[in-house]
Amino acid sequence: MKRLRQFNHFKMSITCLLGTSLLFSTFLATAQPEYNAELDGFEYPHPVNRFEFESQQQNLQMAYLDVTGPTQNGKTIILMHGKNFCAATWENTITPLTKAGYRVIAPDQIGFCKSSKPQAYQFSFHQLANNTKQLVDSLGIEKVTVMGHSMGGMLATRYALMFPEQTAQLVLVNPIGLEDWHKKGVPYQTIDKNYQAELNKSAKGIRNYQQHTYYVGKWEPRFDRWVNMLAGMYAGKDKKLVAWNQAQTSDMVFTQPVVDEFENVKVPSLLLIGEKDNTAIGKARASKQLKKQLGHYQVLGEQAAKAIPNAKLIEFSDLGHSPHIQAPDRFHKALFEHLR
Repeated sequence: MKRLRQFNHFKMSITCLLGTSLLFSTFLATAQPEYNAELDGFEYPHPVNRFEFESQQQNLQMAYLDVTGPTQNGKTIILMHGKNFCAATWENTITPLTKAGYRVIAPDQIGFCKSSKPQAYQFSFHQLANNTKQLVDSLGIEKVTVMGHSMGGMLATRYALMFPEQTAQLVLVNPIGLEDWHKKGVPYQTIDKNYQAELNKSAKGIRNYQQHTYYVGKWEPRFDRWVNMLAGMYAGKDKKLVAWNQAQTSDMVFTQPVVDEFENVKVPSLLLIGEKDNTAIGKARASKQLKKQLGHYQVLGEQAAKAIPNAKLIEFSDLGHSPHIQAPDRFHKALFEHLR
């Protein structure tokens, strides 16, 4: 009888353990949200508008935020997101800008976030800049300040080069492309290989990369929102299309440098650089010796400020690739002190 009770107790313990394990496994399976190709279900900080237009013989839609505050100064600023970012990641910047009187337009570029993901599209910074200009024109806006972060810095530079008369100022926040990786010797990688690399991305890998590149090895729970946003698209039912567009834009970033055209920028420019940033596209496939020479933003920021006429450089010695997210109060104080 005693043995039977012990056996029943053991069986109950195993059942509870299995149940707990199952619940934990279920939690892990459901903890990571899944989003479709247009990020449905992920809430943006402001209402999302849609700009419908035709490009490359297909009908597309560009999602964008259009936000104003209680008072307006008559100025408009366009916020251009990076490759691993969306319009929503500007949420901490949109609020102080609108309080200062700016009208803020924050689009999701074609191929990203809540905008169309075309299966066949010739991605170029020229094309994305032209798409954005069409959006600006449709809103009846004559002149804008363009502010770009990461890949958005390359796009903002291209926009200023293409439309100098309609650009009031160029603001670059840790832009990538301050060096020409291919010219420095980083080997080219085909879009097909880019695609396989994108398919292998996971929430864990995204988090690790962001922690060490965006936030200088530190992590706060508020950063998880941006990991879930990006990883959710890679985990969703449209992950192959998402990965394909990401692979195409990786090729665009690598093969379409803007650094050699900095001297042609005709508008007042402001660079805000987190010096602990070490972003360099293709660094993982570079030689050991070359890796040591790439992604030194404490040097690249100074070089860019010298190359761009009428440029002002603000440096944050302790911040990484996303200073506006990592330390928003300090970042915005510096931004408003020098925003012309």
